[in-house]
Amino acid sequence: MQIKTAVLKASVFNSTQLPKPALPEIAMVGRSNVGKSSLINCLTGRKGLARTSSTPGKTQSINFYLVNEAWYLVDLPGYGYAQVSKKEKASWNRLIEGYLTGRPTLRGLVHLVDIRHPPMESDLVMQDWIRSLGIPALVVATKLDKISRGRRMQHLKAVNAGLGLTNPAIPFSAVTGEGLTELTDALSLWLE
Repeated sequence: MQIKTAVLKASVFNSTQLPKPALPEIAMVGRSNVGKSSLINCLTGRKGLARTSSTPGKTQSINFYLVNEAWYLVDLPGYGYAQVSKKEKASWNRLIEGYLTGRPTLRGLVHLVDIRHPPMESDLVMQDWIRSLGIPALVVATKLDKISRGRRMQHLKAVNAGLGLTNPAIPFSAVTGEGLTELTDALSLWLE
């Protein structure tokens, strides 16, 4: 898959604002600060398309990026340790749940986890929830460049075992582009 164009089309803060389902959609979900924005920028080849931040919880909306004028890449708010109120976290959860359970055009879900750490409780809950919804999904283990080559397989095994994956996670680095081909190949299959 070659991405020629990608633009932010909508930022949605509640489920009543969701655009009408029209084009195929692929959503991305992960803990706050797992690298979703960096992955989106690497995937689309647009450095500033998705805003990156060292502060967890910056993505507070569902962002719809129109790719090649043919499909949407959908960035869901991060879950986990973002320092926001319980009320705001509950609002994000309702927004994410409303999106995931009500989109007939959703083709697949990319679940991002940090390869440097064993899956956290919130990752396990998300993975169980994805399975219960029956949405086609794949796991991408981000921040691959942050660990030595000699320890990568050990970390990847911990992610795969921790999440109980039958299809192994794709190790990925937004810095080096490692894993980008495997990711685009997987997304292409969902969009066929």
